[in-house]
Amino acid sequence: MLEIPDLTGRTVVVTGANSGTGKEATRRLAGAGATVVMAVRTPEKGEQARSEIRAGLPDADLQVRRVDLADLASIADFADGLVADGTPIDLLINNAGVMAPPRRLETADGFELQFGSNFLGPFALTLRLLPLLLEAGGARVTTMSSGVSHMGRIDVDDLQWQRKRWSPMRSYAQSKLADLMFSLQLARIATERDLDLVSNAAHPGFTRTNLQTAGANLGRATPKRRQSLMFSLVPSQSVGPGTEPLLHAATSPIAGSGSYWGPGGFASLIGPTAVSRIPRHALDEQVAARLWTTAEELTGVTLDAAVRPRA
Repeated sequence: MLEIPDLTGRTVVVTGANSGTGKEATRRLAGAGATVVMAVRTPEKGEQARSEIRAGLPDADLQVRRVDLADLASIADFADGLVADGTPIDLLINNAGVMAPPRRLETADGFELQFGSNFLGPFALTLRLLPLLLEAGGARVTTMSSGVSHMGRIDVDDLQWQRKRWSPMRSYAQSKLADLMFSLQLARIATERDLDLVSNAAHPGFTRTNLQTAGANLGRATPKRRQSLMFSLVPSQSVGPGTEPLLHAATSPIAGSGSYWGPGGFASLIGPTAVSRIPRHALDEQVAARLWTTAEELTGVTLDAAVRPRA
C-alpha cells in the first residue's frame, strides 16, 4: 500500500467522493491529514460517505459540497463558493464519471452525456479552480482516465455523436481519451507559461466499483447479472488496490507532470502501480490543441481568464 506523505494543512478537492475510488481516495487523503472537499452530485450520499469515513477516522476534516459535472451552472456555483472562501487548493482530483448509459443522453447544457460529464465538466472545473491552485504553489491536478482510452478516437468535428451512430462504449472511450489528452495538454501549458502546477493522470485498471453498476440512475435497471458475469470472466480488483494509481499520481513526488499511472499487472487490469503506456494517438499535440480550444468554446471557460492576475 502506498505511503501517502503528511498532508496536514493541505486542501484537496475530490469529485465523485461519495463512492468507489473517490470515496477511497477521500478516506486515505483525510487519513494523511488533508482537508478534503467532497464534491458530489447528491449531498445526501456525500453526507453518508462522510459519516462512514469518520466512523474509522473521527478527526477527518471533510466538507461535503454539491457539484453536478453535467451542468455548467452547477460547476460555476461550486467553484465560486470555493473562490469566495479564498483557501488555496493544493490538489484537485478529477475522479467522477459516468459510463455507458443505455442510450444517447444529454447534459443540462445539451452535450452528449459522457463527453459532457466526463470531459467538459472536469475541464471547466479545473480552469475555474486554477486561480486557487496557482495560489497554493506546487499544486497538482490529477485526472482519472481509463484503460479504454486506447480504444478512443477524438473526432473533433463530431464530438457530440450527432452525425455518426452513437455507441455507449465508443463514446465512453472517447471521453476518457479526452481526459488523458486534457491532462497532458495542461502539463504542456504549465511548462510553456511557467505555471507552478503539476498535471498528471491515472487509470484504475478493471476495478469493481459502482461505475459499472449505477445504470439505474441513467434510466435502466442495475445490470447485476451481466456485471457478475463480466467480473467472473475478466481479472478485476477491489476498490482499495484500484485507487492506488490515482493516489500515487496525486501524492507521490515521482509522479511528475505529464505522467500516467495504472496497474502494472495482467493487461494493465490489475496489480501494483506502474507507469502506464500512453496511447500514441493521445500524444497528438495538434488534436489536443483543437480539443482544448473546442472545450473553451463549448464551456465558455478559458485559460486566459483563469490565469489572469486577480484584482
